[in-house]
Amino acid sequence: MIALKKVLVASDFSEPSDAALAYGRELARSFGAQLVVLHVVENLLTHVVGGDGFVLTDPDVQAAVEAEGKKRVDGLISDEDRLVLRAQGVIVTSNAPAFAIVDYAKSSAINLIVIGTHGRGAMAHLLMGSVAEHVVRIAPCPVLTVRHPEREFVLPDALMAVTKAAR
Repeated sequence: MIALKKVLVASDFSEPSDAALAYGRELARSFGAQLVVLHVVENLLTHVVGGDGFVLTDPDVQAAVEAEGKKRVDGLISDEDRLVLRAQGVIVTSNAPAFAIVDYAKSSAINLIVIGTHGRGAMAHLLMGSVAEHVVRIAPCPVLTVRHPEREFVLPDALMAVTKAAR
């Protein structure tokens, strides 16, 4: 029997992340597991120009970015999630999102990571890589990747009527 006690959903606030959250929430509910929603905030303080060590951002800006991230993560979690799933929002600061997600999973005894994938084309993937792919490769636990369902193409009613009349 598979025992899920902690489900981690990694979120970048995108539509694929929202889809991943829906899966993570249901899995946590089904297994009686705790839900953790994690967002990785870029560490602006480590950005340097040409390796000279010039800090481009002051600590107040970093703190504001982290506070905004925490607010947005907390906004993804409903009161019911907090009560039933013991859900919590977590912010981690890093310039390597995949490693930050995996490090958190290791240190927090996460049993399953759920992460959205953007489904970019081959060239974009080659140039930018994929956080989800890196997480799958290095995670200490199973990883469920969720691709946002394609948007459904719906014909307007007037066009449908014309199409039917033409038959």
